[in-house]
Amino acid sequence: MFSDNDLSWMRHALQLAKDAANRQEVPVGAVLVLDEVIIGEGSNRPIGECDPTAHAEIIALRQGAKNIKNYRLVNATLYVTLEPCVMCVGALVHARVKRVVFGAADPKAGAVMSAFQMGAAQQFNHRVVYEGGLLAEECGQLLSDFFKARR
Repeated sequence: MFSDNDLSWMRHALQLAKDAANRQEVPVGAVLVLDEVIIGEGSNRPIGECDPTAHAEIIALRQGAKNIKNYRLVNATLYVTLEPCVMCVGALVHARVKRVVFGAADPKAGAVMSAFQMGAAQQFNHRVVYEGGLLAEECGQLLSDFFKARR
């Protein structure tokens, strides 16, 4: 199901998530890859940027679009440590991302298959291929440890 490259990109996303945790942001990291090259990456920054849209996925999409000078990210794959939320799924569809690989499911706000099933929504004019569960335990543990330390 997942390739060695998938594993390598997700490990990179996990490092970005750890960077977010070190800044006291929810530890989510994302890497946008096109033709086996990183074109964008991000980690959560809503608190530090005072921007509710500064999710790891959005930052990676913005950076990727600027790097290829096109708002359409056709054939790109996004690796993200947590199942994307409603906002991020919408952005992925609008950007025409080909594939999303995520680590941990998000039962409270995940919009691919958990709280919402937007990954299967027939209303969209573009279908993103979603695959979840890559390094899910490691991704989930990072989040659990972060929230446990905050309580």
